[in-house]
Amino acid sequence: MKRLQSLIIGIVAIICVLLFAVKQLEHATGMAGAKIVNIYNWGDYIDPELIDKFEEKTGYKVNYETFDSNEAMFTKIQQGGTAYDITIPSEYMIQKMMKENLLVKLDHSKIKGLENIHDDFLDLSFDPGNQYSIPYFWGTLGIVYNDKFIKDGAIASWNDLWKEDFRDSLMVIDGAREVMGIGLQSLGYSLNSKDRGQLQAAFTHLKDLTPNIKAIVADEIKMYMANEESPLAITFSGEAADMMYENEHLHYVIPEEGSNLWFDNIVIPKTAKNIDGAYAFINFMLEPENAAQNAEYIGYSTPNEAAKKLLPAEISGDTRFYPTDEMLTHMEVYEDLGPEYLGIYNDLFLELKMYRR
Repeated sequence: MKRLQSLIIGIVAIICVLLFAVKQLEHATGMAGAKIVNIYNWGDYIDPELIDKFEEKTGYKVNYETFDSNEAMFTKIQQGGTAYDITIPSEYMIQKMMKENLLVKLDHSKIKGLENIHDDFLDLSFDPGNQYSIPYFWGTLGIVYNDKFIKDGAIASWNDLWKEDFRDSLMVIDGAREVMGIGLQSLGYSLNSKDRGQLQAAFTHLKDLTPNIKAIVADEIKMYMANEESPLAITFSGEAADMMYENEHLHYVIPEEGSNLWFDNIVIPKTAKNIDGAYAFINFMLEPENAAQNAEYIGYSTPNEAAKKLLPAEISGDTRFYPTDEMLTHMEVYEDLGPEYLGIYNDLFLELKMYRR
């Protein structure tokens, strides 16, 4: 019994030492008693100055972590190891998270500034009534080319990428939905197709593209294109804006047969611990000045109409990044395919990545 008592006393002593060490670390880092907002976002997807401004204005401290795909974000939220208060998924992933009961239903009485969002970006099919999500950014998928190597007008369609002139010239984004979607749209099919014949036809067509593919990469595309290591790339509109800022010879094209129209929205995960802090962040990002600053820094299109009016005319009037209504009619939004067909898309894309002609 004495040995057991000694063991218990020893364990309690160790716990006390550990608790004291944690308190000392908190004090040393200035975080003692701080109110933390845990934000899980895409990499390079907010102006760092806005984080500082939010902390100064609200008194909250931000713990900011990043992810590189909707699927990686979903897995981590689903596992529940970290209590994120805010994350920013794309539309089809919002649908999936709603189905999996991973999101907090929003209390609109706590949200200020929703009236700043243009009606075109509210009450969309993936979240009717915006019960679970608030618009953050939107954009398209398209083609970037360098006019030093490719003549203006030579790129207007997805199918132009298959030209023999572009052998070993194309940087391709590393995403199953994006690449399979290009194959589908280039053949006139929906990028949400669940027709196995259409999917196989798109895969076969994409195999014919592989001689032109220089590399399948992610964020590196921005650096490669800015440094003129490749004349041609498939990328998102905001990434294209960054590249064009770095290199005046780069141009962005939305293919004439259509493109993916995507939306990234702010949500509160079900595991959130600081709900008040989450609403404070949402309201902060809905303020026109903050949304405009973020849009100008990131390069993606803002759904905040009041913020758009604050942007320079050369940005807000650029139809490559704020397409006309007629252009939008040719675009499609990703839908949640469900596990079976998402697996098919992923498998075909993986096979394509391993295929070389």
